Amino acid sequence: MKPSTELFKLIKSLSKSEKRFFKLSSSLQSGDKNYLKIFDFIEGQSKYDEEELKKAFKKETFIKHLPSEKNHLYKLILKSLRSYYSEQSVSSLLKQEIKNVEILYNKALYKECEKFVSRAKQIACEHEKFYYWYELISWEKKLLEEAYESGEFSTNLDALVAEEEEVIAKLRNLAEYQVIYSKINLIFRSGGFTRTDAERLVVDGIADYHLIKGKNTALSTRAASMCYYIKGLCAATNRNYEDSFQFFNRTREILDRNPDIKADSGQRYVMTLSHLLRCYIDSQDFENAQNLIQDMRALDGKKGFNSVDIMVRIFTSTYNLELNLLHAMGDFQKSVDLIPQIEKLQEEYGDKVSKEQEILLTYNKAYSYFGIGEFKKALSYINEVLNDNEQNLRQDIYSFSRLFNLVLHFELENYDFLEYIIKSTNRYLSKQDRDYEVENVCIKHIRKLSKSIHSTERILILEKMKDELEPLLMDRNERVVLEYFNITAWVTSEIYKISFSEAVQSELKESKN
Repeated sequence: MKPSTELFKLIKSLSKSEKRFFKLSSSLQSGDKNYLKIFDFIEGQSKYDEEELKKAFKKETFIKHLPSEKNHLYKLILKSLRSYYSEQSVSSLLKQEIKNVEILYNKALYKECEKFVSRAKQIACEHEKFYYWYELISWEKKLLEEAYESGEFSTNLDALVAEEEEVIAKLRNLAEYQVIYSKINLIFRSGGFTRTDAERLVVDGIADYHLIKGKNTALSTRAASMCYYIKGLCAATNRNYEDSFQFFNRTREILDRNPDIKADSGQRYVMTLSHLLRCYIDSQDFENAQNLIQDMRALDGKKGFNSVDIMVRIFTSTYNLELNLLHAMGDFQKSVDLIPQIEKLQEEYGDKVSKEQEILLTYNKAYSYFGIGEFKKALSYINEVLNDNEQNLRQDIYSFSRLFNLVLHFELENYDFLEYIIKSTNRYLSKQDRDYEVENVCIKHIRKLSKSIHSTERILILEKMKDELEPLLMDRNERVVLEYFNITAWVTSEIYKISFSEAVQSELKESKN
């Protein structure tokens, strides 16, 4: 059996301050500390090698019980992390306070217990932690029973019951928004954008749901931020960037006005800014897009944004979108210059980078190299995408990667191979039920181009291709191809024998005139 790497991954995930805290807390403990020897050795490894570990400590008696020692160390690290974050996480703090309440109650120290309940309830209220708030009300009712037995009737039971009903309603309301969010998020994560009538029907159903469509349906700040975020996702999934900008901007405003809830909703806040950034790029507001990238990176390490998962999210979102921005500007050399930095950070974060973000980064690297004419390099990256097809994840990227793949093989003059790839691409798209007319037109003309010999004939094919694409791209649904690959700029570059970068920049100038 292959040795487990769970301990190695946990140790490697620790920050410098987390390691320091673990070492400090360990120094306060008595007895043998063999686990520290294991910790230090594993920390020094670039990849986990259990045989190397056994060899290093072969003279130590604890090595005979390595599995139990590893398990002990794993638990100690988790215990240390719980202590480390107990004062940083509101949920951890409330859990602690509720434990204190339980201890004091069991010792019949009711007055002291009351103080803890009151303090914890205030925190739960301020941070809209409805689950804990409800639990604390339950403790208040227990204390009320004790007070009645002692002949004290100062607390109004009716008011407490009314408060309980209000909290339950808010909890249910928030839970319902979370269910709706899961539904729209699944569509976005699987396909990126709606491309079929069935997908649009589901999104429209979510957008028309009474909690999303209605006014004043959100019963809390958390619910309101989720409501507008869902509205934004629905609009973005249908490529309605004007509406999505309004909704995501509203989400940002709500969270900015409520810093406690913002700090507890780090992932959603970063994703909100990511969607806003996409809107800026789509509307060619490049200055605001660049400013927002800096704002997002400035969040890294701040309260609520200092966990590894959020730091990874900031890294992947900002760099993917910065590459998108540079591609939209036609500055492909600058995007290529970013790639070594990106790959260094990818190596640093390892498997903490999600599959979706990894696919997006790889695709964007391919597009960057294509933009400077390094087609072989671009093809190696696009092959990484195509060879790593996750059937339930971002089929939009895989679909457009196949179209991009055809262009690359044409540029590399792999004409004999192109016919085979075209057939396989057609089969793939038909199975996915996601092929649009734009893709069909592109495939049809690339097939003709691969069989043409004379340059004049190619120019005629390209001009015909351009004429057929232009009316199609007036359709919002068809235009989605341009977000992945600027096919019209490529056709222009081929007709006028200019670089792809020049063609993109030329289109930009025309759109602004």
